Amino acid sequence: MTRIIAGDAGGLRLAVPSAGTRPTSDRVRESLFGALESADAVTGARTLDLYAGSGALGLEALSRGAASADLVELSKAAAGIVRRNADAVSRATGRPARVHHLGVHAFLLRASGPFDLVFSDPPYDLDDAAMTADLLALAPLLADDALVVIERAKRSTPPDLAAAGLEQVRAKVYGDTALWWAQPAVASQSR
Repeated sequence: MTRIIAGDAGGLRLAVPSAGTRPTSDRVRESLFGALESADAVTGARTLDLYAGSGALGLEALSRGAASADLVELSKAAAGIVRRNADAVSRATGRPARVHHLGVHAFLLRASGPFDLVFSDPPYDLDDAAMTADLLALAPLLADDALVVIERAKRSTPPDLAAAGLEQVRAKVYGDTALWWAQPAVASQSR
């Protein structure tokens, strides 16, 4: 069972697609969001959840005070589930969640930002070149002080952040899951 851990929609159960997705565990989400809230990165954030799956990451942010959440999912079945989850969390929070049923790269090429908090949890089999291309397309959509959290398998090659003008600010491993935090390189230069 996947659920919203805390905030306005805390305890709300989320439907999870039966196949083709890998939801972030409650343990990883709880640790991640504790750190994000300590960094004051959630409240009021315009949030983007790429490869949304069930939408758990973006919807957790919405529950905890993000201003909005855009959730991108290519699978038709998963997008339908994300839409139902998003509707339930939006009702509980009074804040908008928009579901985009298309590929991440296509969405990024037509989206308008800026986004303050981005979750990128691609399928583990997404190759490094595609991951880098997505980061390059994402970069112009980021607010100057945006935070990007990338989740991949621990055994995966770390994302090529520098190619997209991003700088790693944190990395953490939870079992088989690795998280990289990045921000626009310009943000670190101004601090």
